[in-house]
Amino acid sequence: MDVIRIILSILLPPLGVFLQVGIGLQFWINIVLTLLGYVPGVLHAAWIIARR
Repeated sequence: MDVIRIILSILLPPLGVFLQVGIGLQFWINIVLTLLGYVPGVLHAAWIIARR
């Protein structure tokens, strides 16, 4: 299941974080990072998914 989340986080980073932790602080942080730049959003999403 983590492989699917990683692929989704590459395509749309907030979706990968949402599937991992739901709507919470990490989800909103990821949205802000994705709006500031695509790469920080992807890195944050991959970190969240790999951490849990």
